[in-house]
Amino acid sequence: MKGFITILLMLFSATFFAQKYNLKKGFVAEGYDVVAYFGNTFKEGDIKFTTAYDGVKFKFSTKENLETFKESPEKYIPAYGGHCAYALGAKGKRASIDPETFEIKEGKLYLFYNSWGTNTLELWEAEGAEKLKEKADKNWEIMNN
Repeated sequence: MKGFITILLMLFSATFFAQKYNLKKGFVAEGYDVVAYFGNTFKEGDIKFTTAYDGVKFKFSTKENLETFKESPEKYIPAYGGHCAYALGAKGKRASIDPETFEIKEGKLYLFYNSWGTNTLELWEAEGAEKLKEKADKNWEIMNN
C-alpha cells in the first residue's frame, strides 16, 4: 500500500509541475540560461551546470550563473512558469515558446512564441503589454489554484 501511495504522489507531482512549468526538453526555458536573460542576451545552458528548484530543472551557461540563481532563484524564474506570456494574456492558454524571444520588464523574465511568421512578443507590444499582462496574471492565478 505504501508503494502505491508513493506512486500516486509521484504522478500527481509530475502532473502538477508539468502544468505549472513549461518543461519542453526537460528544463525550464527549454534549457536556456534564465540568469543570462537578465544581461539582455540568451544562451543555451550546459548540462554541467544544472540545478533543481521547485521540483523542476534549470540549466546554465556558466558556473557563475548557476551560483547566482541559487542565491535568489525566485528572481530568475520566468513569468508564468516559462509559458508564452502573450498566449496566457490574449487566449488564456498555455503555449510553447521560442527561448530566444524574450523581454525583461520590471525585473521579470517573459518568454514568447515566435515561429511560422508569428512573433508574439511583437503582438504583446502592439496589442498593449500592460493590459495583456493583467489578463495573463489573472489567467495564471486561475490555472494554478
